[in-house]
Amino acid sequence: MLTSDILSGWIAWAQPLLQPWWTAWGVPVSYLEAVAFVMSLWMVACNLRVNPLGWPLAIGSSVLYGILFAHYGLYGEAGLQGVFVAMAFWGWWQWLRGVDAQNQTLKVRSLSMRGRWAGLLALLILWPLLGWLLDHITDSTVPYGDALPTAGSLIGQWLLGRKWVENWPCWLAVNLVSMALFAYKELWLTVILYGIFAALSLLGWRQWLSLAAHGKARA
Repeated sequence: MLTSDILSGWIAWAQPLLQPWWTAWGVPVSYLEAVAFVMSLWMVACNLRVNPLGWPLAIGSSVLYGILFAHYGLYGEAGLQGVFVAMAFWGWWQWLRGVDAQNQTLKVRSLSMRGRWAGLLALLILWPLLGWLLDHITDSTVPYGDALPTAGSLIGQWLLGRKWVENWPCWLAVNLVSMALFAYKELWLTVILYGIFAALSLLGWRQWLSLAAHGKARA
């Protein structure tokens, strides 16, 4: 069983960054959470503009949030950040050098109905699988609640890396579920961050739909 004691030892070096900086609604906010907050907002702003700078910012914020979530026992979210780091390197490469099925430079485009159903099927497979793993190999108090946004985020990250418009409604759903999860753990600054993310997801969805309509590309 992977316990919080083991993870606490692993992130011991980060303890100074996890010390309270200020208090919000009676709950302390750490230096680490505040820096991750700013980096994440900057990352989404870059994604809205299809700016590759968003990917190195994603790497940095994912490392910080991985430490924070492990500290609070959200092991699925913590593990997801490690996957995000790897996928961010992949996504960065895709935006700089990636090509589509026609061997053309990647452009913002929309999935076909078949692609959307495939994404939903992937979620229905990943969610219970990840929930079962968290329930059996960690001491998480919310294994299936933690697993749902984890599964959705993996799908959303892949969609974003390939410049599919549907990454935005995927992130919208993930952000709303995550807000409830972080509120349960009293990570109020992160709840606010994900509320902003939810609003930005709507903005990104609208903006990328416009870009896709100009590109006229579908798959």
